[in-house]
Amino acid sequence: MTRTPRIPNLGGARAFILHRPHPTVQAITRQLSAIGLITLDCWPELPPEALAADFVFFDADLGFDEQFPWKPGEAPMPLVALIGSEAPGRIEWTLSHKADAQLLKPVGNAGVYSALLIARQSFEARKHLASEIASLRQRVAERQTIVRAVTALAKGADDGRAYAQLRSLAMSWQISVEDAARRIVAMTSEEKTGEEGGDDQSHRA
Repeated sequence: MTRTPRIPNLGGARAFILHRPHPTVQAITRQLSAIGLITLDCWPELPPEALAADFVFFDADLGFDEQFPWKPGEAPMPLVALIGSEAPGRIEWTLSHKADAQLLKPVGNAGVYSALLIARQSFEARKHLASEIASLRQRVAERQTIVRAVTALAKGADDGRAYAQLRSLAMSWQISVEDAARRIVAMTSEEKTGEEGGDDQSHRA
């Protein structure tokens, strides 16, 4: 059975509107205030306190990267693009910032509430996916480290015994197998560096 997402209470949330003075700003502000949000409009760039905002609306028509205190696509909150021009370059730039929802200009007397809900859900889904990807990458990296540690301990012998040795070392050091593997790999790298340094000195002599 599919669970219906719970509609969040947006009262008290803070929204920045990054747009030049325009009736669009007034229309959005009216709707946000009716919903219960605290609104702040600014131009031509976001102030540092915008990093703590719950939502940011931005002008997709005249926007540029330097307006934001973060790299494109790395906004720490949901973004809503305000789109008036459908020029390919403008759309491409908007996509680079990974807007979570959009509003077409001119903005009327409705649409902001649904944009907020869509933006919030899209942002949370994107964060969850990014977290899962980071976790998978970490697990792959840890497995590769374990393989390197087992290879270093085996030294051409049985890998099963080497893995058992790694687990035994982890228990004796009272750390996880992954941490033990990292320690073994680091020790092996230091030994190789020392050997290479000794070889260089002997050649110079």
